[in-house]
Order: sequence, then structure tokens, then C-alpha cells
Amino acid sequence: MSVTENEVLDARGMNCPLPVLKTKKTIDGMTKGQILKVIATDPGSVNDMDSWARRTGNEIVDREENDGEFVYFIKKK
Repeated sequence: MSVTENEVLDARGMNCPLPVLKTKKTIDGMTKGQILKVIATDPGSVNDMDSWARRTGNEIVDREENDGEFVYFIKKK
């Protein structure tokens, strides 16, 4: 799937709960329908991002894992 992001959040090196907190702060400043690309290295971010997206109604439209990096494409509700 090819997704074009509107903003990129580099959360590499951050541990729980920072990737989710930074994601929330960034998404809050975006417009409905825009896509945020989040790059994280914390394996816990997989469950954290899923839970956060379900709770907030934002949609993870795509995800990738490459060499210990977890990449999420999140559409703002």
C-alpha cells in the first residue's frame, strides 16, 4: 500500500509512553483526514498505537516493520 503522509514524527529512541504522547500532540495539530507517519523503535509501540487508535477513533491505515523500526500511517479522524 502506498500512503502519502502530511507530517512525519520521528519517535526513534523513545520508550513508552512517549511515542503515543508525541503522536497525540502531533495529531491534535493536524486537520481531519491528514496522515501522520510515525517512526518508532519501541516494540511496545505496536500494542500502544493500536490501543490509542481504537480509543481515539483515529485510523492506522498502514504499518510496516523494517530492521527494528515500526512505521505507522495514522489518519486523523
